[in-house]
Amino acid sequence: MTPQQLAALHHAAFVLERPWSAQEFEDLLSNPHVMLFAKPGGFALIRSVAGEIELLTLAVGPAHRRAGVADQLMRDWMDATMGETAFLEVAADNTAARQLYTKHGFAETGRRKRYYKRPNGPAVDAVLMTKALTRR
Repeated sequence: MTPQQLAALHHAAFVLERPWSAQEFEDLLSNPHVMLFAKPGGFALIRSVAGEIELLTLAVGPAHRRAGVADQLMRDWMDATMGETAFLEVAADNTAARQLYTKHGFAETGRRKRYYKRPNGPAVDAVLMTKALTRR
């Protein structure tokens, strides 16, 4: 996927947060520690440094939701990367994503109060989630 395609899909997937621009995706993809996992209708972007793997973003377009795309993307990046710990953050009101991450073994380890600004409502906490990985 091109940075422009990633930005368009991110924009469609994240209507309550600021979507990332094509330039932001281009900058991230130029980093040797960042990896892209893509499926039709979705993608995951991760960064792996010093045994820690961070899920930077996972986006699935509205037409592809509830079809297993996010679940497969989670499996793909966790199977393909080596590390000791994986972590991510997710909006507290994003119930579907939180359920997905819990299903894949992530547990809440902290919060950033009122981190996600909402255009038509109060800010929402960011939930920090972590999972210990086993080395293969």
